[in-house]
Amino acid sequence: MQSNSQSYLATCQLVAHLGGKELMRHRNAFETREKGPKDLVTDADLASQRAIHDALHATHPEHHFLGEENIDLPMVQNLNSEFTWIVDPLDGTLNYVHGLQSFSVSVALQYQGRIIAAAVFDPWLNEMYSADENSPATLNGQPIHVSDCCDLEKALAVVSLPSAIDRESAELQDFLSLLCAARSFRRLGSAALNLCYLAAGRLDLYWATTLKNWDIAGGQLILQQAGGCLLDVDGSELNLEEPRLLAASTPELAKQTISLLRKKPPK
Repeated sequence: MQSNSQSYLATCQLVAHLGGKELMRHRNAFETREKGPKDLVTDADLASQRAIHDALHATHPEHHFLGEENIDLPMVQNLNSEFTWIVDPLDGTLNYVHGLQSFSVSVALQYQGRIIAAAVFDPWLNEMYSADENSPATLNGQPIHVSDCCDLEKALAVVSLPSAIDRESAELQDFLSLLCAARSFRRLGSAALNLCYLAAGRLDLYWATTLKNWDIAGGQLILQQAGGCLLDVDGSELNLEEPRLLAASTPELAKQTISLLRKKPPK
């Protein structure tokens, strides 16, 4: 699978770049609608996903395709395939709509339940993060590695909170506990880039409990191959299908963080 995973990695990079090209082409002329409370989608999301799908369908029509946006595409019917492409065509839609940086395209290939190749592309900064299961993580072809931060008091952390959140929720109370303990927190708006920034040593900790698998499939492998630690918020193994994510640069930092999460979020 090593030679194949390297070939699949090149495909991940290629189609992520195609998706990013669509996002930049639409960025000054797009329509926006709500697909849920405070949850936006644009025709740029759809154009990016269709471009990625069509390129993958041309080379791997027998594979399954799982994209964030619900549009009718041929590959989504291939449920019996051992291969599934997991795609977020625009991670950070709200930033994109407001003309802010920090949005990305995430592409990952899952084989028999494990991610074997992935790419996350930031078209604004022209940064391509990528990894396969047999190679180190890279940024624009150069190896990257997590920081050596072991102390929560020294950690620069990032969080993804749901678009609609209850003031009294256990999740918000846990966030306040972490906010007081860490050096500082950021809310940047793209889960995929959060994981990649952690992989590159730009951040030390990432906490999020309301993500979907397409949000983190690509960044998950990149962070792992950069030496990072990914767990469920209760310290167990992360479940990609129900991701309640704690990602840290070191196991020591993860352990400190878990000790503060006294209120276990519901599954």
